[in-house]
Amino acid sequence: MDAVNNPALIKFFDVYAQLGKENLAQLADVYHHSVIFEDPAHKIEGFTALEAYFFNLYQNINSCRFVINSYVEDDHEAFVQWTMHFSHPRLQNGKERSLEGCTQLKFEQEKVIYHRDYFDMGEMIYEGLPMFGRVIRHIKARLGQS
Repeated sequence: MDAVNNPALIKFFDVYAQLGKENLAQLADVYHHSVIFEDPAHKIEGFTALEAYFFNLYQNINSCRFVINSYVEDDHEAFVQWTMHFSHPRLQNGKERSLEGCTQLKFEQEKVIYHRDYFDMGEMIYEGLPMFGRVIRHIKARLGQS
């Protein structure tokens, strides 16, 4: 990857590269107090609510790490393509899984003011459930043969 120019994006990458249960306080270095965070299941407004969301999320998973694959940036916005490797005790017996996604970031005062994640919720959750997972993988395989 090329060198990152935006200082807020550099900080975002640094924090997410080693984010875990023990260092969630570093999120305050990344996110603006008025941040809006969206993903396929949530819309969260304000840093206090976002911090609580991350705290609950990381209490319920075994592990989660992000690998940044590519990005485009300018002074006020970035799009980041990533792979999340995660393990949840209720999905595939805690086996590590991978999920591809993309994030849109907008910056204000060198912090993230808007964060929107795009990913396949079905792939993330439903494919990891014993009964649903087999059915969904079977359907995907059949669609791929068409």
